[in-house]
Amino acid sequence: MDIDTKKPSPLQGRGLGEGNVTNIDIASPSPNPSPKGEGDFSLLDHRTDFPGLFTAEGKPWHYLDTAATAQKPQYVIDAIARAYGDDYATVHRGVYARSANMTVSYEGARRKAAAFIGGREDETIFVRGATEGINLVASSWGGANLKPGDRIMLSQLEHHSNIVPWQMVAERTGAEIDVAPLTDDGQIDLDAMQKMLTERHKMVALAHVSNVLGSVLDAKGAAKLAHDVGALLLLDGCQAVPRLPVDVAALDCDFYVYSAHKLYGPTGIGVLWGRATLLDAMPPWQGGGAMIDRVTFARTTYAPPPQRFEAGTPHIVGAAGLAAAIDYVESIGVETIHAHECALVAEAQDALAGINTIRVFGPKDSAGILSFEMQGVHPHDIGTILDEANVAIRAGHHCAQPLMDHLGVPATARASFGVYSNSDDVEALVRGLDRVRRIFG
Repeated sequence: MDIDTKKPSPLQGRGLGEGNVTNIDIASPSPNPSPKGEGDFSLLDHRTDFPGLFTAEGKPWHYLDTAATAQKPQYVIDAIARAYGDDYATVHRGVYARSANMTVSYEGARRKAAAFIGGREDETIFVRGATEGINLVASSWGGANLKPGDRIMLSQLEHHSNIVPWQMVAERTGAEIDVAPLTDDGQIDLDAMQKMLTERHKMVALAHVSNVLGSVLDAKGAAKLAHDVGALLLLDGCQAVPRLPVDVAALDCDFYVYSAHKLYGPTGIGVLWGRATLLDAMPPWQGGGAMIDRVTFARTTYAPPPQRFEAGTPHIVGAAGLAAAIDYVESIGVETIHAHECALVAEAQDALAGINTIRVFGPKDSAGILSFEMQGVHPHDIGTILDEANVAIRAGHHCAQPLMDHLGVPATARASFGVYSNSDDVEALVRGLDRVRRIFG
């Protein structure tokens, strides 16, 4: 891939919302890559955009934990700093100019977050993250619609955030939970799920991409199965949105959630998208300012969605950071990022295949995520030894203990890639694993 470092970034001078209310000067604009040949991503290099990828001594830090949280490009850091500095004011309430400007930027961020997944702004709710988004749907929609005898369909590979909220609402409403099995290579088995689904199922909640295995759900197929029995489909898009093009209309899902911090944005903010007809019928799940129409001690009426679900002062600066992160990702292209990560996963899989003490989990076409175990070595020990060589991986159950039980292991080691990852990271991982083998004999 050829990179023209003289070509200005499409981000330079762009605002966070419509009207260019907030402009950010980029000292070192991100290069705009243009593919030299299909599948050739060996020179895709955005490491210098990310100040966190270097040690205090200036050495490369091989960060392979992007599935947990992505590092932040300087462009996003600058957007957050400006939003907290020169541009800072509250939104929706002030009559002074800066508040009005910040409101335009904030709502512009909502439009951007909606458009990024093919949704509408009036269907897009800002939440603290995907976890809160799922809890909101489970509490509000589930509390209003589920009853004894109803069923909820999950899968064996779900993150705890897409299990526990449904357990909590099931306990309150008398609904029951079913679990779809996996195929041998770690995909959600839709054929088996189809046989399990009945008209008693009211909600199907699945991960679009597994945070452990990197397996990609046939989301449109899952939507058809759910809708055929009259159920709704919620997709956990935390791992999908940073690395796959997402169009909620094309997927035909009913709810979609994602978190900013996995999309190279800040922590503390995420997005819940839901069909307008569903949101209109859902009661608020938190009370306070901003979500009301009229308050008296006798009675309160509520604002329409999305405001109905956004009680209190919002994460104003988080929205600015999310908008900047979307700008950054779109300047490179989600398809380009996905192809780059898939190439690195394939490279890592090939390298680990030559180590007979290592077992790799998940499909060959994993989306940016590689989980494995080393015979006789606990993943925590692997992670500790790798850290001594400036290689950062994840070690543990990854908030997916039912999946660990299914795999027959207490934990796995996980390497996950991002736009800033490269072959040097894979080589550092393999060198580190060779050292682990020598230490443990």
